[in-house]
Order: sequence, then C-alpha cells, then structure tokens
Amino acid sequence: MKDEDNVHDYWQSYSDLMAALLLMFALLIVIMIYKYASIAVELNAQKAKVDEIIGVRARIINQLLNEFKNSDLSLSIDPQTGAISFSEGIFFDNDKYDLKDEGKRYLNEFFPKYISILMDPKFKKYISQIIVEGHTDDTGDYVYNLELSQKRAFEVVRYILQSDIKGIDPNMKLDLMPYITANGRSYSQLIIENGKVNREKSRRVEFKFRLKEEEMIMEMQKVLGKGSTK
Repeated sequence: MKDEDNVHDYWQSYSDLMAALLLMFALLIVIMIYKYASIAVELNAQKAKVDEIIGVRARIINQLLNEFKNSDLSLSIDPQTGAISFSEGIFFDNDKYDLKDEGKRYLNEFFPKYISILMDPKFKKYISQIIVEGHTDDTGDYVYNLELSQKRAFEVVRYILQSDIKGIDPNMKLDLMPYITANGRSYSQLIIENGKVNREKSRRVEFKFRLKEEEMIMEMQKVLGKGSTK
C-alpha cells in the first residue's frame, strides 16, 4: 500500500511539474507574441513615417516643376532630388564672385517663387535646410576653387537676405534665416558626360533643400529593403 502511495505521489508530482512547464511555455509564447506584435506596430509606424516624408519630397518637386515649367529662366530641376541648377555665367563673371545685374534679376524673379513653395505651411514643418551651393570646374587649385565657390554661394545668400526683393518682406527674411545656408563645393561634384568632365555645366550655382530626419529615412529604407528581400 505504501508503494502504491509513493507511485501515486510520483505521478502527481510529475503531472504538476508538466503543468507548470506548460504554463511557463504558454506564458513565454504570449510574451513573444506581444513583443513581436509591438515590433510590427513600431515598424509599421516607422514605415508610415518614411512614406510620408518621401511623399513630401515628391510633392515639393512636383510643385517646383509646375511652377517653373513655363519660366524663361535658364534653370534645370533634378526630378529626383529637387535641386535647381543655374549656370555660373548667369550670376558671375569668370573667376569673380561679384553678383552680376543679370544674376540679381534672376534672383528677383526666381527666389520668391521658390521660397513660397518651401515655406508653405504644409511643407515648412518638414524642411531642415535650404542650401545655396557654389560649384566650379576642375581648372586650377582645389582650395582656391573652394574659396571662390564659397564666396559665390555667400554672395547669393547675402543678396537674398539684404536686398529688397519684391515678395520677400523683412519678416519672411527673419523666418528664412534659420534655414538658409551657403556652401562652397569647389570641384568636388563635377558634371561628367560621356566619361569626360563638362566644365561649362560643372560651373554652376544650385539651390537644394534638405528634409528633417533624412538620415533616419535612408537607414529605414535599407532596413525595410533588407527585410523584404527573399
């Protein structure tokens, strides 16, 4: 009788142990499901944010293309980035950084339209920087060209902020100051065509905009891209 009790106690203890293990296993599954569900929700939220920002850039570019498609200004718009490029000769004489009268006329006509799009309330909250870039060709010393390109970019920004441009009042200039910057790129970004440097096109002034969290977006695109590959 005593042996039977021992056997009974053994199987009861074994059953209790298995029940406890099953309970722990079920609890672990619930925790994992909750964890991965939370991750999925977070990833979906991040993807939605990425899609939103990417959509903002596309809408800005679309408005820029529509705004300047019938313009008589000699400019080109990159349909992927929205960068707007002007030939160097429009703004400056060769090897000079004094803004020409023609360049001032171009800025008077171009910039109010450009900034009205970027500073529109529906886009402004996404804008991180508005960048004026000076570019040279590869003739001469890199450092000399770096200084020249920086001075040219600065002269464009100085004219925008300190001159009386119709459509840009003092309050708008104050609003613009935290965003706009001038960068000289020397000949670090030459225009290459058919394997050769196009020096005429390389000498240019570009207007670019940068969106907030673009680095995060690029990383997220890489992550999401890797996750979707099979």
